[in-house]
Amino acid sequence: MMKKAVILLSGGLDSTTCLAYAKSQGFQCYALSFSYGQKHNVELDVAKKIAEHFAVEKHQIVSLSIGDFGGSALTDKSLDIPDYEDNGEIPVTYVPARNTIMLSIALGFAEAINANSIFMGASAIDYSGYPDCRPEYFEAFRKLASLATKVGVEGSPITIETPLINLSKAETIELGHSLGVDYSMTISCYRATADGLACGTCDSCVFRKKGFSGAGLQDQTKYIGSVII
Repeated sequence: MMKKAVILLSGGLDSTTCLAYAKSQGFQCYALSFSYGQKHNVELDVAKKIAEHFAVEKHQIVSLSIGDFGGSALTDKSLDIPDYEDNGEIPVTYVPARNTIMLSIALGFAEAINANSIFMGASAIDYSGYPDCRPEYFEAFRKLASLATKVGVEGSPITIETPLINLSKAETIELGHSLGVDYSMTISCYRATADGLACGTCDSCVFRKKGFSGAGLQDQTKYIGSVII
């Protein structure tokens, strides 16, 4: 039987690379996206198109109300999304416990469909310092997954795969490029407009630009104010 995997798909560069990688490893892919009150919810439309492009078995979009809690510039209308600033602090774009919540739902989805693995495109190299993107966090969640599920207790735990965790953004783009990923389909901007234009100055945009520059590949992202020919 073909292996099954749940892929957390935001519509961004990293999650799309993860989806392409999982397919290249022979997995039957099930995409999982979240509507959690994010201001840049245009990413969900992008995720739908990417899921269709990769012909996933199913694309599940789950609505969460964690945005109602506030505490993050990505969801709280009273907080502005800042430009990138390399000051060593965890930025206000951090969404409290987001990855833990999403991975928990992914774990339930995976066990329900008898999936072998969950793939998440987290990186601990070119990233904003979010605590739930670190290798030690995922190691802890792997242990939780083995203890908290029927399949785990029976000796066949669902694996949590983070193939990009030790890759720079340039290395991630190089990997995706080798797998045929069309990055013009993706959007990573925290301030993306409804028609898919990126701001170019938020954390996510800055790391994306750095990645394409480092990989020596053209960045086809449509940025606000850029001339589109």
